[in-house]
Amino acid sequence: MASSSSGLSTGSTSSKLKSVKLLEVLNALEEEESHTREEIFIAPPKNAAGDFTDEDSGDEDGQRGTHVPGNVLHAFVVPEDSGTAEEEEDDLQLQPATKKRKAVVEPQRVWTKRDIRPDFSSWTATDPHMEDLKSQELSPVGLFELFFDEGTINFIVNETNRYARQKNVNLGLTAQELKCVLGILILSGYISYPRRRMFWETSPDSHHHLVADAIRRDRFELIFSYLHFADNNELDESDRFAKVRPLIVRMNYNFRKHAPLEEFYSFGESMCEYFGHRGSKQLPSGKPVRLGYKIWCGTTSRGYLVWFEPSQGTVFTKPDRGLDLGGSMVVKFVDALQTRGCLPYHIFFDKVFTSVKLMSILRKKGVKATGTVREYRTERCPLKDPKELKKMKRGSFDYKVDESEEIIVCRWHDSSVVNICSNAVGIEPVGLTSHHSGAAKMQTQVHQPSLLRLYQEKVGGVGRMDQNIAKYKVKIRGMKWYSSFIGYVIDAALNNAWQLHRICCHDAQVDLLAFRRYVACVYLESNADTSSQGRRSRRLETESRFDMIGHWIIHQDKRTRCALCHSQTNTRCEKCQKGVHAKCFRAYHIR
Repeated sequence: MASSSSGLSTGSTSSKLKSVKLLEVLNALEEEESHTREEIFIAPPKNAAGDFTDEDSGDEDGQRGTHVPGNVLHAFVVPEDSGTAEEEEDDLQLQPATKKRKAVVEPQRVWTKRDIRPDFSSWTATDPHMEDLKSQELSPVGLFELFFDEGTINFIVNETNRYARQKNVNLGLTAQELKCVLGILILSGYISYPRRRMFWETSPDSHHHLVADAIRRDRFELIFSYLHFADNNELDESDRFAKVRPLIVRMNYNFRKHAPLEEFYSFGESMCEYFGHRGSKQLPSGKPVRLGYKIWCGTTSRGYLVWFEPSQGTVFTKPDRGLDLGGSMVVKFVDALQTRGCLPYHIFFDKVFTSVKLMSILRKKGVKATGTVREYRTERCPLKDPKELKKMKRGSFDYKVDESEEIIVCRWHDSSVVNICSNAVGIEPVGLTSHHSGAAKMQTQVHQPSLLRLYQEKVGGVGRMDQNIAKYKVKIRGMKWYSSFIGYVIDAALNNAWQLHRICCHDAQVDLLAFRRYVACVYLESNADTSSQGRRSRRLETESRFDMIGHWIIHQDKRTRCALCHSQTNTRCEKCQKGVHAKCFRAYHIR
C-alpha cells in the first residue's frame, strides 16, 4: 500500500516512517486541511493465487467504498526502496522493507549552455489499420467487440465453466449469457441501485424490464459469483495478479493492435478503486482520499489506453537498467509500442518517472521523451538556484545541455519553479503564454520555452482516460479482490471503443453516455433469454424500437424479410435485430 500524497507529514527519517501504521496515516490525511487529492495504493494479498481469494465474503451492495479491513488498517507503512529520502515520502509501501542496493557510479556529465540539437527522424508514419476501420463503418458494438472479441468471450466462458466444475457445480455458461452479464455491468455505470437485485424487483419504482427480460436474477448471481479468468492449477505464485493475468495479456494485445498510430503518447498512473468489505474504519465522504490498485498506463494524447500493468511494488517487480520502478514501467511501455515498428514516438510523463538516465535509455531506443523532473534526478545539472530564479520576473528560465547525449534540462519560473527534461525538444522557439496576475488583477503574457508548451499540450492523455472512466464506471462489484479490476478493464475497453468511434465516424458521432447505452441495450436485447413464452412475447413488444437511441443499420449475410414492407433485404437494425431496408429504416422506428 502506498500514499502518493505530497503534503503528508510522516517524519523526517526512515526510522520514523517505519513505525507509522496505515490507520495513523489515514487519520493524518483526514485532519489535513489541504484540498489536494490524496491516493493510497493497495497491493493484492500476498497469497493472491490461493483458492480463498475466489470466495465471496458477503454482499457488497449498499457499501459506499469506505470500509477498510482491520488487518490493513493496523499494518505498518514501510517506505518503498527508492534510494532517496525524497521518494520515501512520496512512495509508502505496505510490504517488507528491502535492502538498499549500492548505487552504480555513473560517469559525470558535461553540461553546456546551449539549445539542444536532436538527431531524431521526423514523423512520417501512416496508419493503414485505422483507414481499414474507417472503411468498415463499425457500430458501437462492433468497436467494443474489437477488444472483447469472440476469442476473449470464449476464453472467459471456458475458464468460468472450468472453475465451476472444480467447485462441483455444473454452470453451463454460454457466450450469450456472458454478454448479458456484460450488458448489465455496463448499464450499472449510468443506472445504479443501492442493491443490484432491485433491477429484478417487481416494484414499479425499481423494476428494470430490460435487465429482467434479459436474464433471471438468480442466474445472473450464479454466473457473477463464478466468473473466472485463469486456471487455478497453473497460477504463477510470484504474480499477485495471476488470477487476471491472462485477461491482462489479451486486453493489452487487443488495445495495442487497434490503437491509433500516433507520434505523441502519455504515460502515468491510474487508480482502480477498491475497498474491502470487512473492517471498522470509515473514511468520511468528500475527503480527497482514495483507496485502490495503482495501474501504470500508457495512452495516446486523446486518452486511448494502449498498454496497462497493475502495480505490485518493488517486492514483486524488480526495476532494471539502473532505473527506479516508474522508469522501468516507461521502458516496458516503449517496448510494447515498438512491437508495431521502431518509430520516433514521443512519450510524455511527469516527475514521478523522469530522470536523465531514463532519457538516455529512451534516446538509445530511438524514442523521444519529455517530462518534468525532480532536482535530484538531474545528475547535478548546474542551473540557477530556485530561490534566485523566483526573484526574477515570471517567464525567466535557465537551461543546460548534456554534450554527449543531447539531453536538455530547463528550469522555468512560472507561478512556481518547474524543472523539465527532454531528449528531443529544446528552448526555441520561445513563445508567450497567458497567466492571471493576482496583484494586477489582469492577464499577463510571459515567456514559455518550446518544450514546456509541447509538454502542456500532450501530457494529459492518462487524465483524459481517467475522466472518461470515472463518469460512468461499472458500479456492480463482488467481494473477490479482483472484481473491481474487471470493472476497470470493461470501462477501459468502452473508453477505447468510443475513442475509435470519434476517429472513424465523422458524420454520426455520439457522446460517451449514448455510446455506452447503445452497447448495453444491444447486448441485453439481442442476447436475452427467450426460453419462456412470456419472456419472448415481452421482448418482441419492446418499446426500444421507438426510443430513437442507438439504432444502426448493418449488413447481414443471410437475406431476411423487411419488418416493414416484408420484402427480402440484406440489411438489418443491429439494436432491434430486425431485417429492415435502408429506405424503410426511418419509418420502422417512428410511431
